[in-house]
Amino acid sequence: MWDTFLMAIALMLVLEGILPFTFPNAWRESFRKLIELEDNQIRFIGLTSMVVGLIVLYLVN
Repeated sequence: MWDTFLMAIALMLVLEGILPFTFPNAWRESFRKLIELEDNQIRFIGLTSMVVGLIVLYLVN
């Protein structure tokens, strides 16, 4: 089980590193825009990401 968890974390890090590696200016600009969002908007984005992730996990399994 731990090996699957660590592989998932490693894959997440690889995927998150693609944008700042390939488009650093766009990555920086997206963070500037993210800072301007309200807390509730950021929470909604987080909740949506979690729900989409759970749906993908359910469909794959």
